[in-house]
Amino acid sequence: MEFREKLLMVDQVLNSDDTKALAFLCKDILKCDISSVESPIDLFQRLEEKDVLSEDQPYLLADLLRVIEHFQLLRELDLNSTMSTTVNPITPYRKLLYELSKDIGQKELKNIKFLLNKDLKHSALELNVSTLEVFLEMERMDLLSSSNLLRLEQILKDVRPVLWKQILQFKDSQGKIAQETGVVDHRPRSSSDASRRGKDQTDPPPYPMKAQQRGICCIVNNFDFSRSSGKHKNREGTDIDEGSLRRVFTWLGFQVEVVQDATRDQMLSSMRELASRDHSGMDCVACFVLSHGLKGGVYGVDGGVVGLEELTDLLHGVRCASLRGKPKLFFIQACQGNKKEQAVPVPANGPVNPKVHDQTDGPSSPGVNIQTDGPSSPGDICSDAVVASELLPSTADFLTAMATTPSHVSVRLEEKGSWFIQSLCQNLEQLVPHGQDLVSILTKVNGDVSQMFKRIGGCRQMPQHSSSLRTRVVFPVPEGPFIHKVTFNDSLGEESTV
Repeated sequence: MEFREKLLMVDQVLNSDDTKALAFLCKDILKCDISSVESPIDLFQRLEEKDVLSEDQPYLLADLLRVIEHFQLLRELDLNSTMSTTVNPITPYRKLLYELSKDIGQKELKNIKFLLNKDLKHSALELNVSTLEVFLEMERMDLLSSSNLLRLEQILKDVRPVLWKQILQFKDSQGKIAQETGVVDHRPRSSSDASRRGKDQTDPPPYPMKAQQRGICCIVNNFDFSRSSGKHKNREGTDIDEGSLRRVFTWLGFQVEVVQDATRDQMLSSMRELASRDHSGMDCVACFVLSHGLKGGVYGVDGGVVGLEELTDLLHGVRCASLRGKPKLFFIQACQGNKKEQAVPVPANGPVNPKVHDQTDGPSSPGVNIQTDGPSSPGDICSDAVVASELLPSTADFLTAMATTPSHVSVRLEEKGSWFIQSLCQNLEQLVPHGQDLVSILTKVNGDVSQMFKRIGGCRQMPQHSSSLRTRVVFPVPEGPFIHKVTFNDSLGEESTV
């Protein structure tokens, strides 16, 4: 039988569910939207164009039929013994997801959709949507990838623990393969693993993270600016950021405390109170300010300005002895001015599309609510001092991460929170289990946020961090399960679930 006759026979035998399974298994090969694959013949033509399927290379066809367990068809086509020892284009990750989908029943799929209710669009949660289609939507929303199985692990641990263990076995096997081949090992690492890795590379050991409690995570969340004499709007969507930070930093072992709608004086007094505590039994401290801002400072809800140096200065070693030698981490979600980031051409292999033109900070469509955390008029912009000047050279162990660069706006979506905070939380969730240090994670955040204009079609944004850290900040891999949902009181005084 000619090879193309074999392909035609496969097309005649397989049903629509088989076609979807084949397309799913080939997604990493095709690198395109597979929803348009209408039949096995359509798929085979695309694979031929990719030079991965031909009469001389029948291995992919045999592997596909083997994975979907059409063994009789394999025998009839005389492909049962066809197996390549050098070519295996179906990724182990894609095979894993397909194997998981076969063991997920309708009741379990319903529970999975329930847990993903706030993450996926409604059409992806309808009754007729299959497990593979849910996986594809999770990938589209950056909730699932070959290097990010954490969310799927969490869900299956609740829905069907035996499948969760299957993922752990897969990750372990992939880690062993990586060690044998010299590929980077992406398995979750313990803090001791991370420390050993640092020593092997002659890097100094990271900051000690051995305390029973990681430290205080203080979140100043300013929403209600009705007292600012009309200078600033209320910060819709900031409750989303607060919920995400609560969830992630509780998971990391921090004691999370929130200061709601603080004036200038209340922000400073809260920081003084934090500095007056005994942190000797803790590893570090993390402070978040979610507010409107301008270059070099942030606004209280009364319109008063607090300089960033005023905030960080209160935790200097002279004023807070119990934090000497420990990381003091500041994260500022606020604008630093009214300027909008501009697109610039880069080489073809660069991260930015040179064809994209300058855009405003308005919504890209009527259904997208985009706000900024900056002053309401150009007159609110202050001097040209850069962020790095806010950290005195004589101070050590400080890190300040800003949502945006000096003079520029930052973006916050009413329905999803701010780009910066949401990217930070997502990357902490994904990379802490892999032993990544905080500065590397923030660099990843920079890259992710810098590309977000492609998905939103509106503003651009470039986060920035500066540091006087003396070594790496590596959070230990949390021992307990990840917290999917955190109930908290948001700034409107209502109960919310994130």
